[in-house]
Order: sequence, then structure tokens, then C-alpha cells
Amino acid sequence: MNDVSMPQGGLKSDEPVADAKPSLFRRPLFWVILLVVGGTLIGGGTLYWLDARQYESTDDAFVDAHIVRIAPTVAGTLLQVADVDNRHVEAGVLLGVIKAQNPQAQLAEAQAGVAQAEAQIETARAQVAAAEAQRAQAIAQARAPLAVADKAAQDLARYEQLLKLDPSAVAGQQLDAARAQARQAAAEAAAARTQIANADANIRVSRRQITAAQAAADARRAVVQQASINVGDYRLTAPVSGQVVNRSVNIGSYVAPGTPLMSIVPDRIWVTANFKETQLKLMRRGQPVELRIDAFPDVKFRGTVDSIQRGAGQAFSLLPAQNATGNFVKVVQRVPVRIEFDVKNGPDPRRYPIGPGMSVIPTVKVR
Repeated sequence: MNDVSMPQGGLKSDEPVADAKPSLFRRPLFWVILLVVGGTLIGGGTLYWLDARQYESTDDAFVDAHIVRIAPTVAGTLLQVADVDNRHVEAGVLLGVIKAQNPQAQLAEAQAGVAQAEAQIETARAQVAAAEAQRAQAIAQARAPLAVADKAAQDLARYEQLLKLDPSAVAGQQLDAARAQARQAAAEAAAARTQIANADANIRVSRRQITAAQAAADARRAVVQQASINVGDYRLTAPVSGQVVNRSVNIGSYVAPGTPLMSIVPDRIWVTANFKETQLKLMRRGQPVELRIDAFPDVKFRGTVDSIQRGAGQAFSLLPAQNATGNFVKVVQRVPVRIEFDVKNGPDPRRYPIGPGMSVIPTVKVR
């Protein structure tokens, strides 16, 4: 066989093999970077946890208010409707007038009745004054008969006393005359007393007439008040200050009792936040709240926890859940929490177009 010679450029068996690259885990720089990154993550996570545990937040929250719905209590045609759509009104502002006929006539009749009753009171007072004057006159006229009767009685007593001492000292004719004079004077005195008694009776009757007339006047005033209320029912005014919304009528519209005409969103609004029942452990009244309203994400509103409802929302639903069944599944319930706006430490929500139903994200500081 012929020997096969290796090419001159071939690998020689006695050349050294190149060293392999060291592993990444054996490099000190890798462990330094790993420790720095790991320590940063652990420290950042710990700081985040320490900060996050101080707050409880939810996105199940909205602006709330006691909306006042304006509706009449009487039927009729609208003669006047205020043009205040989406405008702010003060309490007592006239919002509408319903056509009224009979109540106005009833009010006028009741007012006339009051005037008549007051005239009767004045008449009764005049009668009392006249009766008192008659009594004074009767007393003055009775002074003379009373004095005469008193003198006649004294004379008769003296004659009778003398008659007992000396029967011959007093003549029988003289004694008879004294007795007749005493009887006549006594009768005149009795008549004078009767006139005084009659005057007193007239005074009492007149005073009772005043009392009766005053009672009649009070009854007529009550009728006037009721008639005024009936007339007032035809004038619709704003019961509270706020913004008028959802007006659904105009001049000439016929309305019936209870027909919704418009609504008023009061100036006082708050936030109702439905927190999970597991978030209420540390929540207390008066804790500060940061409010983020979706319509104004760049504005930080402030608030405080006002109250926590004693019961989950599902307990007050129209058809409460019946859990006494075999297919019960536990679900974390939501509890409404009322949050008031803090206008002293934050923006005033009344300066923004914020109304009931708008979404809010409240964050309560519980620690």
C-alpha cells in the first residue's frame, strides 16, 4: 500500500487546544448585578406594600344626592313655567303657575268672613262698654234710694225702741207712717239693686258675645289659611337651592296631581362608595379620602368618611337573596359608605359640573 501523506496545512497532533469560555454564573459582575436588582425589587416591593396597606380604594363609587322631583298636587293648565333648564335657582323661586279659579273665589269669600267676624267682635266690645256704662248709671241712681231706705229703717228702729220703753211716747199713726216709709224705701232700694244686677248680666252677656265672635273669627281665619294653601298649591316654587334638570313641560301643558314636571339637584352632594366587606376592618368615620372623578381626572378632590351603612346593599334589594338553599355560593358583599366632600382642604365640587351618577374612585387612608 502507498502511504498517504497529510497535507502540509493539516492539524498537527502536538498543537495545544484553545481554552473554553468561563460560565456566566462564575463571573462576579453577574452576582453583583443580580444582588443589586434583587435588593431593589425587594426594597421597592416592601415600600409599595407598606404604602398600599394604608389605603382602601374601589371603583364602585358614584356622586350621589337627594334629588327633589317637582310635581303638583292639583290638576290644571300651566300658565307660567320658568325658563331655568340646567340653571341654578335659590329656594323659593317661582317655577310654575297652574290656572286656578275656584280657590281664588273661596279665598276671597273666606277673607270677607274674617272681616265680618272682626266687625262682630267690635260690636260686642261696644255692647260691653254700653253695659258697663249702664251699670255705672244704675249704681249712681241707686245711691239715693239706698240712702233713703237706710234712713227709713233706722227711724223705724228708733220708734220701735221708744215704743218698748214707753208705749205713750210714740203715737200709733206716727209708727204706721214710719213703717210705710221704710217699706217704700226698701222697695225702691231693691229696684235699684235689680237694675245694677241687670247691668251686670248685660256685661256678662256682652263679654260672652266677644268670646263667641273671637272664636268665629278664628274659625274664619282657619278657612282663610286653608284657602291660601289651596291657592298656593297652584304656585310651584323651588323647595331647595340647586340646579333645575329634566324639565318635561311647557306653558299650556295640562298636568295632573303627581305629574313629574322637573327635578332639582341640590347644592349638597356626596359620594356613595360600595366597598367590599373585607375592606371595612380599619375604616372609621372621619378618615380622609382622596376622590378622583372620571370627568375631571386631573383634579384632586378631598373628602372624609361620613358614615358606613349597617348592612350590605343586597339586604335592601327588592328581592333579597335567599341563602337557605343547597346551592349557596359565598360572594363578597358590598357595603355603601357615604363620603362627604371636604371643601376646606380641597376644591369645591359646586364649581364643577358634577352631578349624581358620575363615576368616582375614592381612596381612603385607613392607617
